[in-house]
Amino acid sequence: MAADPTPGMLRKRAFELPTLWAGRVETAPGAVSGWHHHDLNESCLYIVSGVLRLEFEDFADYLDATAGDFVHVPAFTVHRESNPTDEISVAVIARAGGGIPTVNVDAPADRQGMRS
Repeated sequence: MAADPTPGMLRKRAFELPTLWAGRVETAPGAVSGWHHHDLNESCLYIVSGVLRLEFEDFADYLDATAGDFVHVPAFTVHRESNPTDEISVAVIARAGGGIPTVNVDAPADRQGMRS
C-alpha cells in the first residue's frame, strides 16, 4: 500500500504500529526526492537493488548505498534521497520510535537553489 509520500519516491507500507513502521521504497532512475525527516523515528534501510544516494542537511558530501548495504538515519535528520543511475533503486525500510512517519520540509539553507 502506498504510504507517507515524498515527491520523487514511492514508499509502500508493509505494516505500521504505534512505534514501528516497515515497508519498501522505490526510487526511479534520475529521481531526486524532496527534503524530509522522520520525526521521532530511527530509520534503517537495507538496499535490495540499485543505488540510493543520500544527502544530509549540514553535510556537503553524499552517501551512495548499494545493494547489500545497510544505512541508519537518526531521528529528526533532514535528508533527501536520489538515484543517480539508470536502474530503479529498491530498499527495505524499518523505522522505530513513533511520531509522524515522514515530515516533508523545505530545502535546508545550505542547499537552497540546488536541484530538487
